Amino acid sequence: MLLEQERSEVVRFGKKLISSRLTTGTGGNLSCINRNRQKVAISPSGIDYEEMRPEDVIVMDTNGHILDGQLKPSSETGIHLGLYSQRPDIGAVVHTHSVYATTIACLGLEIPPVHYLVGFSGKKVPIAPYATFGSKALCENVCNHLGDYNAVLMANHGLVAVGINMLKAFSTAEEIEFAARIYYQTRNIGTPVILSDTEMERVIEKFTSYGQIKK
Repeated sequence: MLLEQERSEVVRFGKKLISSRLTTGTGGNLSCINRNRQKVAISPSGIDYEEMRPEDVIVMDTNGHILDGQLKPSSETGIHLGLYSQRPDIGAVVHTHSVYATTIACLGLEIPPVHYLVGFSGKKVPIAPYATFGSKALCENVCNHLGDYNAVLMANHGLVAVGINMLKAFSTAEEIEFAARIYYQTRNIGTPVILSDTEMERVIEKFTSYGQIKK
């Protein structure tokens, strides 16, 4: 099966979207790219994640031509392909409708560095203007506003997170949802204290060596 490993990753993390409460129903989408083969594995449109099988995942080239798979690909395929084209460091894209990130997006707000874990995105989480889902305009808005960040809010829609692989992209989506909840709660209680650019630079640098280092 073409891109069997990548398709299996899409299925595995698609199930985690539901179990981690980063989306509901068939909402959201995710993909990963094999840079050596210039092929993308992307989730199908409107399929229950719990029932998704590797063969249901669509394989396409970087121009969007379907190479394998019988189902219709995600309605946000343009965003995925656009981000892969724009950033060679991106190996996976995860789009969620997580509650708190989406709440902040519906307020038209960015997520400032209210907590150091915002550093999974960068110094903040920017927000892209609203456009109809699946539209070229939305693709352009997301690509234009992600920049060098690893996450971007989509106004009145949700969140897009990226990473060098699926685990990194998914982890970013999880941590930004946590930060969004903290930001929401602190704004309800009072005025949150925001970390400085200097501190966030330190945090982002420390993240480069965080975790287990393979020898």
